[in-house]
Amino acid sequence: MILATAAFAAVASCTSSELGKGPYPPGVDPKGQAVDGVEVGNRLMEAGEYELALDAFTRAALDQGMTTEILTSIGTANLGLGRLGQAEMLLRRAVEDDPEWPVAWNNLGVLLMEKGEYSEAANVFERAFALSNGESDAIGDNLRLALAKMENPDNNGPQEEQELRLVRRGEGEFVIRKSP
Repeated sequence: MILATAAFAAVASCTSSELGKGPYPPGVDPKGQAVDGVEVGNRLMEAGEYELALDAFTRAALDQGMTTEILTSIGTANLGLGRLGQAEMLLRRAVEDDPEWPVAWNNLGVLLMEKGEYSEAANVFERAFALSNGESDAIGDNLRLALAKMENPDNNGPQEEQELRLVRRGEGEFVIRKSP
């Protein structure tokens, strides 16, 4: 009890900069500024919370406009929710707006795989892989899966090998999780 009280007193005497993020909840800084809606949405996507992520991306669009990143993010959240028509419209618009961004191409490829359009998906993944200079393992894995599905559409290997990877700006990537 004495040790816990001493630890609490030591922590209480620190400033928030000494504690890192301080006592504030994730997503809010001490000055009352909200964290970027795209980052919040990406965190929610990682957690599989696609509906909440969609809300965060929509709020980000109000602040930043409908950028290619936000189009891709909203499309990807819709993909996670199984809204393939909405997702396709948004992802195709994203690749039109920025045809040099491999993330949008990859996520469009994932959508096409979900629809069973393996040939077009393979072409899209090839483009995404080329745009990433062959440096994205996730896109390379998706391309290999699309090519294998083209050769043998009935191929149903182990689930781990069949997970398609959605990617986002930066280091992170998402995996679409199927409901049991």
